Amino acid sequence: MSVLTRLKAFFGASTKPAIVQIDYGEFEELIGYKFQDRTLLELSLTHRSFSHNRSQRIDSNERLEFLGDSVLGLVISEQLYYDHPDLREGELTKTKALLVNESTLASIGEEIGLNGFIQLSADEERSGGRARSSIVSDAVESVIGAIYLDGGLDPAKAFITRYIYARKDDILSNKSLRNFKGELLELVQARGNGMPHYDVVSEKGPDHKKSFNVAVSVGDRMLGRGTGTSKKEAEQKAAAAALKALAEG
Repeated sequence: MSVLTRLKAFFGASTKPAIVQIDYGEFEELIGYKFQDRTLLELSLTHRSFSHNRSQRIDSNERLEFLGDSVLGLVISEQLYYDHPDLREGELTKTKALLVNESTLASIGEEIGLNGFIQLSADEERSGGRARSSIVSDAVESVIGAIYLDGGLDPAKAFITRYIYARKDDILSNKSLRNFKGELLELVQARGNGMPHYDVVSEKGPDHKKSFNVAVSVGDRMLGRGTGTSKKEAEQKAAAAALKALAEG
């Protein structure tokens, strides 16, 4: 059994998600990849709110998101390494972070229409989940993971190159996609103050609709707080508040 086959067995769906009026053929045309195993595609677009809301529990795309995040990081790192031999490690890390962060992936997911195919519960749909950055960015990573399991690294790399890396210059020039966590880390390390530390102060809401409040500290000093629908979003907002506080003080 090949490594890819074992991975597919490990990350794939144990129960086939129910199809709910989604044209998966249209989605395949949209992303330029036809799946051999359609259940992987269905799973990649199944949000946990939808899976939790069924009379018979089905899997969600969370495990594929985990895998896709790693594949995305590998592909972007390799492309930056070869395309920018002049960049030092710190600059490569900062550039990669901008290309793979939640805001970037959510923006791309909405731009190509991927968010329109995500299976959500009725409650999540009504609350605006289809435009929620955390949900859309997670789905992008899940689709990458599904493509990797279905066809291997080459088609996953083609998807990442076409929809993410090809937009590199626009992404890097878009100030709304700034990586505040990376900027804060760079600033405090330059000042010799150690590492920023992020703590979840509180969580509210059900699993599929949580709100996180996060505080960021350096040493014993709390520098900022942020609230978001994911820990990543809350951390970014806390880092932005910390940067503002440090600039003012």
